[in-house]
Amino acid sequence: MKHYNVAVLPGDGIGLEIMGEAVKVLKAVGRKFKAEFALTEALVGGASIDANGVPLTDAVLKLALKSDAVLLGAVGGTRWEGLDYSIRPERALLALRKELGLFANLRPAKIYKDLIAASTLKPEVIDGVDLLVVRELTGGLYFGTPKGVEVLPDGTERGVNTMVYTTPEIERIARVGFEVARKRRKKLCSVDKANVLETTELWRKVVIKVGKDYPDVELSHMYVDNCAMQLIRNPKQFDVIVTENTFGDILSDEASMLTGSIGMLPSASLGATKNRAMYEPIHGSAPDIAGKGIANPIATILSVAMMLKYSFEMEEASNLIEDAVEKVLNRGYRTADIALPGEKKTTCTEMGEAVLKELA
Repeated sequence: MKHYNVAVLPGDGIGLEIMGEAVKVLKAVGRKFKAEFALTEALVGGASIDANGVPLTDAVLKLALKSDAVLLGAVGGTRWEGLDYSIRPERALLALRKELGLFANLRPAKIYKDLIAASTLKPEVIDGVDLLVVRELTGGLYFGTPKGVEVLPDGTERGVNTMVYTTPEIERIARVGFEVARKRRKKLCSVDKANVLETTELWRKVVIKVGKDYPDVELSHMYVDNCAMQLIRNPKQFDVIVTENTFGDILSDEASMLTGSIGMLPSASLGATKNRAMYEPIHGSAPDIAGKGIANPIATILSVAMMLKYSFEMEEASNLIEDAVEKVLNRGYRTADIALPGEKKTTCTEMGEAVLKELA
C-alpha cells in the first residue's frame, strides 16, 4: 500500500467547511485505490493569528516542508484587515509559497455543459472552453525589492513595488508551460507587456529561446491587455497561457468567471520536486457566508484531484473525481453560487455527499 503524508490547512471562513468535504473524498479515494493518506491538520492564516499571534508558525511551516503535499482551504477575512501587512493572514500563503519554492501555479478553467447557463457570457462564446493558466508564483511585483511606502522630505508618501525576473526564473516557468501544453493540445500563449515593460521584454526573449526545445508546441505571444480582452471575446482560442505573477493572478481570476463561479476552480502550486506542492481552491475565505453551510466545495474537491495527479501520480483516481463531479452536476446538484433562479440549492455537505456517492 502506498503511503503519503498530507498537511491539511483549512484556514479561515469557509475553509473549514469546504476542507471537510474534500478530506472525505480523499479518504474515499484512498480506500478505493489502496493508498494511505496520513492527514495532519493545523492552523494557518487568521485562525493562527488568533491562536498564536502569527499567520504561520514555525511548527506549521516545518509540517508543510516534511509533507508530501499541502492541501489548503482559504485564508483571510475582514476581522484581520486592520493588522499590519506583515502579519495579515495572507502572509501565510506567501510564506508557504516562498519556503516551499512553489514557483508554478496551475489554474484550469473548464466549462461544464450543465453550467453554461450560469455564466454571464453567451453560450456560443464559452461552450467548449478548456484552458489552463500557468502563473509564475515567486517573482515579479509580489516579491521584488525594493518595496514599501516611504515619506519624502516634503511629507508626500511614496509607494514602491519592483517587478524583477531573472533568466533562470523565466526559463523554469516557461518549461512548465511547454510541458503542460505538450500533454494537452500543444498550444502555448505567453502573455507579457513587452512593448512597455523591460522586465517582460526579457520574459518574451527567454520564452522564445526555451521554445526552441519544444518544436511540437505552437508558441504565440500576446500583450496582457489584449489577453484580458480575448478571454472574454474568444476564450476558446486558448489552450495553455503562461505569464508572470501579477498578470497571472488577474487573468486566472478573469478566466474563472467564464465557468460561472470562482467556487468551481482548483489550483496546484508546484515546486522543483514532487514533494513540494500545495493545492487549494482559487477563491477566498468568503466570510460573508462562512458558517452557513452553503459554500461550494467543488473547487477544493477538484484540488484533491490535481494533488493525486501531480504529486502522487494517481491519474486514474484523479480522473475518477473529475468524472464524479461532472456526473453530480449533470444530476442537477447546485450550490448557491451556481444555482439559477428557481433551482433547488444544495448545501456544502450535500454536494460533498453527492460526489462521494458517485465515487462509490
